[in-house]
Amino acid sequence: MDHQGEFRRAAIELGIPDDEISRFSQHLRLAIGLSGGGDGSPVGHIGGLPRLPVGMKWPSTGGTPLPLLLSVDCGALPRVEGFDLPADGTLLFFVHQEMDFGTPRADPGQYARVVHVPDGTETAVADPPDSACVGGRIEVCAELRADLPLWLEEGDEDWHEFWEDLEWDDMSPFQQQLARYIERELPHLDELRSLAHGLWASGAHLVIGGYADDEATVGSIAAKTLAEGEWLSCLDEDTFRQASEWIPLANESRVYGEYYTKFMIRHDDLAAARWDKALTVTIFDAP
Repeated sequence: MDHQGEFRRAAIELGIPDDEISRFSQHLRLAIGLSGGGDGSPVGHIGGLPRLPVGMKWPSTGGTPLPLLLSVDCGALPRVEGFDLPADGTLLFFVHQEMDFGTPRADPGQYARVVHVPDGTETAVADPPDSACVGGRIEVCAELRADLPLWLEEGDEDWHEFWEDLEWDDMSPFQQQLARYIERELPHLDELRSLAHGLWASGAHLVIGGYADDEATVGSIAAKTLAEGEWLSCLDEDTFRQASEWIPLANESRVYGEYYTKFMIRHDDLAAARWDKALTVTIFDAP
């Protein structure tokens, strides 16, 4: 389906200029929300037991098995332009959240694994090496949702809260540049944002695709990908670039008092199916 065309036609009907629609659409990403208890057909499950290729051992680190976070049938997911998920097969996401959280500069694959099982592979339900690595199984359905970078998700009057409520004179030149861009190039931002969320609304707990550009995620990506100490001096441009280069493969929503994990991957690594390049950001949200 031509989602961009659908959005453009609806925006033109609102009287928004075509060039402004194009500028806004450059930042609009469609993501796939996964929710339990939906009316549609299940596309996968959170927790439970995975189906692994026959002969494959349960992913582990140093003898510690990695719990299954999500199993999803790629062929059953809605297709999204510009998001190079496999057309078929199953994607499995394993992560030991406590260990991943406790070692933020660990090897990105040390306490997590992304496994793609192509269609036609002989598989079997895996026997868990430890009951502690098996969470309750929740069947999930999929729906599209609109996602924008955080600096566009905020209202016009308070969008700069992303930079801790800075006053204009306290903003960096780059932050001021973004503010001017919004004012000059996106005068109908409120209408465009409302339209996008109206067409593709989802309150899903777990999302595939979209953005994960909150400060904690971007900071963790920088800490894991840049040299020791170098990330501490990141400028706003670097933060902006990091958020654009990476896309969430599986993005759990914030849960107070619990761990939640975001599986991130660069666009070029996703297109080349380099699953070993995926990086995890696990956060504990203290109540």
